[in-house]
Amino acid sequence: MMKVTLISHTPEPEKVVAAAAKLCYSPAQIQDIFDGLTDEKTAGFVEMLAEIGHESPIEHASFTFGIEGVSRSLLAQITRHRIGSYSVQSQRYVTEHQFEYVVPPEIEAVPEAKAAFLTAMQQAQQHYETLTDILQNKHFEQMKAQGIDEKTAKRNAQKKAIEDARFVLPNACDTKMIVTMNARSLYNFFSHRCCNRAQWEIRAVADEMLKLVKAVAPNLFKYSGPPCLRGGCPEGKMSCGQMVKVREKYKTL
Repeated sequence: MMKVTLISHTPEPEKVVAAAAKLCYSPAQIQDIFDGLTDEKTAGFVEMLAEIGHESPIEHASFTFGIEGVSRSLLAQITRHRIGSYSVQSQRYVTEHQFEYVVPPEIEAVPEAKAAFLTAMQQAQQHYETLTDILQNKHFEQMKAQGIDEKTAKRNAQKKAIEDARFVLPNACDTKMIVTMNARSLYNFFSHRCCNRAQWEIRAVADEMLKLVKAVAPNLFKYSGPPCLRGGCPEGKMSCGQMVKVREKYKTL
């Protein structure tokens, strides 16, 4: 099951952003940059930045998430957001014994499709284990022939085997990651991935991430979400046509 956690973030993220904005627009000195930044004035600076489209100050606030129970398919999508940092559990070093997997809702809803999907997952597991065994035996014998002691040869042979056996694992295979983005990158991420046209899994992750950052920086992420929250839909003929419904959803997110 998908789970998103806000692991850490810049302390007082809105105040840090407001201080950066204050420096840009006033003769303030670094040593007293936080002086007078009440909650009201902090919110005012953040609102001003949104109104004039000055986004560089918001880069000073960063947020780190733990994401688990998601597919390798999602991994391929989220890492396209290049201004972010990613640490992902490796299939190269971690053996996939009875790997977990994500079942798409459309497949879950159709018994025949679900049965076929589960069979495919079982077969993938079997193929993975078979390949691992074959390759591990091969590498083990080669390493022993090179004079490597048995314990070391066994350990290294397994690592080398799963490096290639993983190629048979499906996109549905479960993974977990730690992701860090600054607020400006999150604006971009939410704009693309909260949209109804985004793929269902990454949209669900984006919604959870947005809930979490709104809880700690409500003014900073007040206008975050799909583009139709801030104006017309930019998707043209590809629009979902549900702008009113989407706006209602994000009012209560």
